[in-house]
Amino acid sequence: MKLDKSCLKIDPEDAVRTTTEFIRSTIERSSASGVVIGLSGGVDSSVAAALCVRALGPDKVLGVLMPTDFTPIEDIDDAIEHARILGVRTESVNAQEVLEAFSKSLRINDRAELRAARANILARIRMIILYYYANFNNYLVVGTGDRSESLIGYFTKYGDGAADFFPIGHLYKTQIREIARYLGVPRRIANKPSSPQLYPGHRATDEIPIDYDSLDLILVGLFDYRMTPLEVSQATGIPLETVREVQDRHDRSEHKRASPPAVKS
Repeated sequence: MKLDKSCLKIDPEDAVRTTTEFIRSTIERSSASGVVIGLSGGVDSSVAAALCVRALGPDKVLGVLMPTDFTPIEDIDDAIEHARILGVRTESVNAQEVLEAFSKSLRINDRAELRAARANILARIRMIILYYYANFNNYLVVGTGDRSESLIGYFTKYGDGAADFFPIGHLYKTQIREIARYLGVPRRIANKPSSPQLYPGHRATDEIPIDYDSLDLILVGLFDYRMTPLEVSQATGIPLETVREVQDRHDRSEHKRASPPAVKS
């Protein structure tokens, strides 16, 4: 068997219909008044926001920008412009000020070995902000994580990994880019390199073992077709060592995807 782009092909119209129905039913079951979503100017949050607007209407969607001193200005501009196109209300909160308050209290400096801990604080600050608006408005928090990043644990536990529901959590990154084009998300956003922007110059490709096009093929092989790492390597031409690293990242991050364990009575 050969794994190629055809294995990731979806019907965008059907995917949008299924996802908007899911969003609508989730809100109805919870008796929530709407949703709040963090807008980063990236493809995941832009697609999730567009789907929420399709499902609920723009008046029930609140977008929140949470920039820092190192947030690229083009990302802020893209988030604002996309919110304008969708017709959703926005709020902007200076996450830098909150991060500095945490850093001062915890005596965190810019040493390289503290970068990950500081970055995860920022991810959790963003979620605190979103839940403030959710609680205040009787909204649900929209998670913007995708299947590619979930399967390898590329998210912050109780940060961007915390939300009330994940409308695009079943879709791989390459599929989300396809849906972005279908929904008319601006091309510069749909094709933008992914980045959580948790520190200056942060890009996802600095931390994941391979580009998303190849990563998604590995993940489809391992978790959709239940192939062994060797079979995936042979079916894709991707080095076995890389496939095994992806498998290892999945195994080591299982605690992120599972509910915290407790002693059974």
